[in-house]
Amino acid sequence: MDPAHYINRELSWLAFNQRVLDEARDSTNPLLERLKFFCIVSSNLDEFFEVRVAGVKQQIHHQVGDTTPDGRTPEETYKAISRRVKRLLQDQYQCWNDELLPALADKGIKLLDCSNLTPAQLKWVDGYYQSQVHPVLTPLGLDPSHPFPLLLNKSLNIIIELKSHASGSGKSGLALVQVPRNLNRLVLIRKTRQQASYVFLEDIILRHAQTLFPGYEVRGQWLFRVTRNSELYLDEESIPDMLKAMEEELDNRRKGEAVRLELTHGCPASIRSRLLSELEIEEEDCHAISGPLSTTQLMQIYDDTHAASLRDVVFVGKTPKLLSRKRSLFDAIRERDHLLHHPFEHFNVVVQFIEQASEDPDVLAIKQTMYRAGNDPRIFKALMNAVRLGKQVTVVMELKARFDEDNNIRAARRLEEAGVHVLYGMAGYKIHCKMCMVVRKDEDGIRRYVHLASGNYNPTTAKLYTDLGLFTARPEIGAEMGNVFNLLTGMCQFQGTNKLMVAPFNLHQRMLALIARETEAARSGQPARIIAKMNALVDKEIIEALYEASRSGVEIDLIIRGVCCLRPGVKGVSERIRVRSIVDRFLEHSRVFYFENGCRPEVYLGSADWMPRNFFKRIEVVFPIEDGILRDRLIEEVLAFNLRDNQKARIMQSDGTYVLPSHEAGQQPFRSQQAFMERASLLARKPETRRAGSPKMQIRTKLAR
Repeated sequence: MDPAHYINRELSWLAFNQRVLDEARDSTNPLLERLKFFCIVSSNLDEFFEVRVAGVKQQIHHQVGDTTPDGRTPEETYKAISRRVKRLLQDQYQCWNDELLPALADKGIKLLDCSNLTPAQLKWVDGYYQSQVHPVLTPLGLDPSHPFPLLLNKSLNIIIELKSHASGSGKSGLALVQVPRNLNRLVLIRKTRQQASYVFLEDIILRHAQTLFPGYEVRGQWLFRVTRNSELYLDEESIPDMLKAMEEELDNRRKGEAVRLELTHGCPASIRSRLLSELEIEEEDCHAISGPLSTTQLMQIYDDTHAASLRDVVFVGKTPKLLSRKRSLFDAIRERDHLLHHPFEHFNVVVQFIEQASEDPDVLAIKQTMYRAGNDPRIFKALMNAVRLGKQVTVVMELKARFDEDNNIRAARRLEEAGVHVLYGMAGYKIHCKMCMVVRKDEDGIRRYVHLASGNYNPTTAKLYTDLGLFTARPEIGAEMGNVFNLLTGMCQFQGTNKLMVAPFNLHQRMLALIARETEAARSGQPARIIAKMNALVDKEIIEALYEASRSGVEIDLIIRGVCCLRPGVKGVSERIRVRSIVDRFLEHSRVFYFENGCRPEVYLGSADWMPRNFFKRIEVVFPIEDGILRDRLIEEVLAFNLRDNQKARIMQSDGTYVLPSHEAGQQPFRSQQAFMERASLLARKPETRRAGSPKMQIRTKLAR
C-alpha cells in the first residue's frame, strides 16, 4: 500500500468544510442562505476540534507511533491540520468582513458596536444592561486565592486587565467574565419591516465592564473561547445501567481537556501566553480571529429575518400519488414496494405509517430503531398510543448518537414511562441502522411491513437532509429484519442473511465481493461499472479493491459528500475513477450503491458509509432494491441527476483539491436538487406506472450523459 495513493482523512474533511464555505461565498445564493452556510462552517469546525483534533492530540500525548494511510505520524497530521485550519479561517473571516457583513448592511440588517449607536440607543442599551445582563454576570478575579476556573466547553469569555485605583499601590491583575449563554447573543435594538439593528451581547458587557470592578481601572479586555475534547469514554462491558452512565459522562464532556483557544485579533502576547499556560495547550492550538467569535450564533439573524427575497424559495415535500390515494398504507405496501426520496417527498408518510400502525386493531407489534430522536413528538406519541391500545412496542434507542445524547436520553425515559420496551442495543456497537417493522395479522396470515432507510426517524432533519427510504412487505426481507431485531434485543448469534447486508457481520466482505465481481467482469471483457453515493470513503481495503477494479477496466463514479481518502485519476492506479461532491441547499445524506453485474444491475441502499467504523463498530443494514421500477428510478433519476449536476457539484482532483465541472459547448446548467424538487411535484400529480426498461440501455443513455 503506497501512502502516496491516499489522502489524509482530516485534511479531506477540511476540504469538505471549504466547499461549505464556497456556498457562503457564492453570490448566486440568497443572502440569508449564504449566512447559514457561513454558520455551518463554524459549527462543523467546532465538532472537528471536539472529536477529530482531540483524538489526534491524544495520540500525540500517548506517543502513538502508528502512521495514517497517507504516511503521516500524529504530530505531522496535527501540524498539517493547524496550517489548513488557519487558511480556512482566513478565508472564512474574509468572507464575513468583505462580503456578508456589507451585504447584510445593504439589506438593512446591521451589526453595530456601541460607538455607532445614537444617544437614544445608548440609553436603551444601558438600561438593558442594568436590568437584564448585570444581574447574571459573575466576575472572577485571578489571584492566589482565586485560581483559574474550569471554563465550560465552547463558552465565550472576556479576560480583563485591571489596575488598582488605590493610592500608590499600582496593583494590577486579571479577571474573567463569562458571556451568559442564556441571553441572546445578538441584542435587537431596532426593527422595522425593512430593517433590523443588532449589538453583540459581549459588546454591551465590554461597555459596562468597569461597573463590575469598583476601585479598579479596566486597562484592556479581550474575548476568547475554549473548545474541549467532547468524546465520550464508556466501558460498556462493565456498565450496569447504560442510561445513568451516559448522563454522568455527558456532564464530564463539558470539562474535557482543552484542544483549541480562539481569541480576538490583537490580544497582547502576555495575555495570550497566560491563557495558553492555564489551559495547558500550545501556540499551535491558538487561533486569532478577525471578527466575531462563535459565529454559529449568527443564525439568530437567519431566524429573525423573514424577507422572502433573502431566502431560498420555500419548498414543501410532496406525497407520492401512489401512497396518498390509498386509505391504508398497509394496502399500498402489500401491493408493491414504495420508494421515498426526502425531503423532496414528505417524511409525513413515514410518520403516518407509524401512526396507522399504532391505531390499526390488526397490528400486533411495532419494532423500531432510533439513532437521532429529535424533538418532533408525533412518532413518540404514536408509539406510546400503540402501547395503550395493547400492542407490543419495542424501541432500540442509541444513546451514543454524538451530540444528540441528551435528546435520546429524554426520549428513552418518556417511552419507558409509557410502557414501551426500550433497549440500548449491543455493547461495543452503535445502532446506526434505520429500521421499523410492523407485524400485522392480515386475512391471509401474519405479515411484516417494513421501512428501511438511510436517514433518521426525525421529521425535523428529514426536511433538511436528502435521504432514501423503502416500504416493502417482501417476506424474506421481513424475516431477515426480524432476525436483526432479535439480535439487537435478545441473546442470540447472527443468523446470516441473504438479502440484507449487516455490519459488523457480513457488510464489509459482501461489499468487497461485489467490487471483486465487477473486477472479474471487466477482465473477462464484460461491461463493468460501479457507482457509489455516500458521505465518506475511508476504508483501506475498499479503496484498494476500487484501485484494483480501476486497473482491471471497471468504470467507477463516486459521489461523496465529505471525506474521501481515495485519490482519483492517478495513472496506473485510479485512471477510471471519478469523484464528485455535491454541497447544496439540503445536506446530501443518502447512500446508494450500484453494481452493473453484467447488464443485470443491482442497487442497494442503506445507512452505512465505507468507513471502518461503519463496517466494524456499528450495526448497519444495507438492503437491495428488488422492484424493477424503483431500481430504474434510482439509476435514471437519483444517480443520473447527481452525475449530471454542473452547478453545485465539485470534481475531486488527484491532489485532493476540488474544482467546478468543466462545461462542454452547449451544455445546459443542471442542478440535481432542483431537478429532484420538480420530479417530486410530478410524482405527486401522476404516479410512475411505466415498465422497467432495458438496464443496459438505461445505464448507457442516462448515466453516460
